[in-house]
Amino acid sequence: MDFFPPVVDDPFHYGAIAAANSLSDVYAMGGTPLMALNIVGFPGDLPKSILGDILRGGHSKALEAGCIVAGGHTVEDKEPKYGMAVIGTVKPGDHISNAGSQPGDRLILTKPLGTGIITTAGKNDAVSQKVLDNAIGIMSTLNDTASRLMVSIGVNAATDVTGFGLIGHLKNMMIQSKVSAKIQASKIPVIDGVIDLINRGFVPGGTHRNLADSGYNVEWSSKLSVGEKLLLSDAQTSGGLLISVPEQNTRALLEELHSNNVKVAAIIGEVYDSPNPGVQVMP
Repeated sequence: MDFFPPVVDDPFHYGAIAAANSLSDVYAMGGTPLMALNIVGFPGDLPKSILGDILRGGHSKALEAGCIVAGGHTVEDKEPKYGMAVIGTVKPGDHISNAGSQPGDRLILTKPLGTGIITTAGKNDAVSQKVLDNAIGIMSTLNDTASRLMVSIGVNAATDVTGFGLIGHLKNMMIQSKVSAKIQASKIPVIDGVIDLINRGFVPGGTHRNLADSGYNVEWSSKLSVGEKLLLSDAQTSGGLLISVPEQNTRALLEELHSNNVKVAAIIGEVYDSPNPGVQVMP
């Protein structure tokens, strides 16, 4: 289950993004979405047509996922909120958790970073429509293709990258797996226009908190700027999958992702054995 206030002004796009984000939890485990329930908070003084557009946006993503919207629940709230509770199916024993990373695995990220920063700038009317539209398209894209391919090729662990940022979700994966990761900031895909927005100060509070919370489990290279650290800590909405794949399967997975329109998928680092699980971040 996941829901949140609007991240963009257009109600249809907001609904689509929220639904894609909710469905992503099932995809991250290698599952297939089966049924969803709408979760809505909506102000009584706003036109009901706005709510209709939000629900239509959510339904469009459920339809794309082959997932039935079987109802839901609405309460009156001061601020709009929308999301879904999603039930999926997976073959017993074949689910993919975030606790199976093995030394030697390569780490693949399937979507670029920066949606938290872009939507924050959008709320301040400080981002171009081109950059915002690109981010909306990325957030609205389902993780179904990446999920299907990682299941068919074989991986050791996966998680989706959302509110805790790449660093937070990777750190958690490493701690749960009792191993460590070394990643390269220069290898990580980034949405065009994000660096400029960071330099202009449009960084959400959640991103600052993620960086502050990285703590002793993350070793940042002294060559990295504060802006680079904030980018890797950026609180994502409907981010991509972070996949820990055995070295021998890495090339096949990456080629399949690229040929199936997950074109920004990139190897960002590798996993190694360590008595103190955590993350090293290199330039």
